[in-house]
Amino acid sequence: MKKDQKIVAIGAATGIVLMVLSVWLLTTVLPSPRMIGTNADRLGYALRANVVALLPLFIMIITIANSRFLSEAIDPTRHAESPTMLVDGRVAENTLQQNFVFAVASLAMSTLVSPGNLQVVWACTIVFVVARCAFWMGYRVNPLYRAPGMSATGYLNLGMIGYVLYRLMV
Repeated sequence: MKKDQKIVAIGAATGIVLMVLSVWLLTTVLPSPRMIGTNADRLGYALRANVVALLPLFIMIITIANSRFLSEAIDPTRHAESPTMLVDGRVAENTLQQNFVFAVASLAMSTLVSPGNLQVVWACTIVFVVARCAFWMGYRVNPLYRAPGMSATGYLNLGMIGYVLYRLMV
């Protein structure tokens, strides 16, 4: 394995381990919601969490807009973006993709998880937000350092999808 591959592999493994531990810990610490009886209640609960999950994307969009406004890149046809602006654009694009998967998976999961464990939706949301921020900050420092945030987000989404598929088959 080359040096860059080792950096990414260690970062990705670290992101996955921290994500799993964080979701587990937050699920045990966060209070379970009260009076969540119907699927409509559960979906409403998850939708509120999904608004919080959108915060990193919204901040990224504002950051990109402000950077463009204050530079020659105000006209996107000039291709005058700075390296930081290019990174921010890539991060925002990936975050939009991850947000879409997160929204669908967390909404589906909210209808299947037991009422006593429904707080896992908020646990996943908190971890998602932190992982997206880690992805962004890591990418800005060095593109190889995006691995912890990317793997935490990707495997969080995969875990929710896996849970939903498992519950559909059982």
